Amino acid sequence: MISIRHLKKQFGDLLAVDDLSLDVHEGEILGFLGPNGAGKTTTIRMLCGLLRPDDGKIYWKDDQQTPAIEVGFCPQENIFWPKLSCFEQLVFMAQINQLSKSDAEGRAHQLLEDLGLTEKADVLAEKLSGGMKRRLNIALALAHDPDILILDEPETGLDPQSRVLVRDLIRALAKTKTILLTTHNMDEAERLADRVAIIDHGRLLKLDTVENLRKSVGEGELLEIKAEALAKDDISGQQIKTALSGISQEITIINDTLQIRNIDVLSSLNEITRILDEHQLVGSEMHMRKSTLEDVFIHLTGRTLRE
Repeated sequence: MISIRHLKKQFGDLLAVDDLSLDVHEGEILGFLGPNGAGKTTTIRMLCGLLRPDDGKIYWKDDQQTPAIEVGFCPQENIFWPKLSCFEQLVFMAQINQLSKSDAEGRAHQLLEDLGLTEKADVLAEKLSGGMKRRLNIALALAHDPDILILDEPETGLDPQSRVLVRDLIRALAKTKTILLTTHNMDEAERLADRVAIIDHGRLLKLDTVENLRKSVGEGELLEIKAEALAKDDISGQQIKTALSGISQEITIINDTLQIRNIDVLSSLNEITRILDEHQLVGSEMHMRKSTLEDVFIHLTGRTLRE
C-alpha cells in the first residue's frame, strides 16, 4: 500500500531520517516504533505531505480502480475546533473531504457511537475530558473513511476502558484499512501489530512479525533473579556467569538483576538455585517470562535515556 524508498530529511545538523526504506502492506497494522527523536514523527509528516523529503520517494498503491488514496491522520497533539460540537466538526471534516451532507452526518453518528461519544454529540469539544478529546481526534481522522489510517500515539491520555475500546476499533478497522501505528506502549504494539518496524537515528533497525522479533533476542524462557548483592563490588558477576554457563550461554546482569535465558528454564531451576546458593547469592525476587517486544526494543536501541 505504501513503499518508502531511501527517504531522507535533515534539519540543520540533525539528520532526522536517514535513508529509510520500508513497505506497508495493504490490510495490515504496521507498528512503527522508536525512541524519542528516532525520526518517527518526521517520517509520518512526510507521508502526510506536511514535510517535503530532502531525498527519496514515497510510492502509493497504483490501482486503476482506486485512483485516489485517502489518508487519515491522528497526530500526537489533539487538534480540533474548540467552539464546534463533536457532531458538527465530524460533519464538517467529512464534507470538506467531499462527502455529501447526508453521508457526512451518517458517518459522524457512526463514529460517535464507535468511540463512545454519542452522549457528547452536542457538547463543545473544549468541554470534553482529556480522554474524550483524544477519542474525538481519532474520529476526526476517520471522518472521510480513509483507505490508510496513520495513528501517532493514539492511546495517549486514555484510561484503561478507553484503551480497550480504541484497540477493538483499530482491530475492526484493519479488516478494511491499512493502518500505520506509532506508539511507545510496547503492550499496545504487541496486541495490535501484524508487523513491527523499529527505527533509531532515522534508520530502520528491524522489520518483522512480533513473534520473529521476540525470537531475535533468544529462544526460550527468561528467568530474572533480583539480588541486591549483584550491584555491590564484593560479588563477581563474571564468576556467576561462568558457574551458570553450563545451563545457558545467554546470561546478563543488569544492575541488581540476573537474567538467564534457556529453552526450558523450569527444568534447570534446581541446578540454578544450587549454583546461586554455592555463591551465597540470595535473590529477593524471581520471575520467569517469555521475551517481550520491549526486550527487543531495548536490545536494539539501548538503555540510555532519551530527551
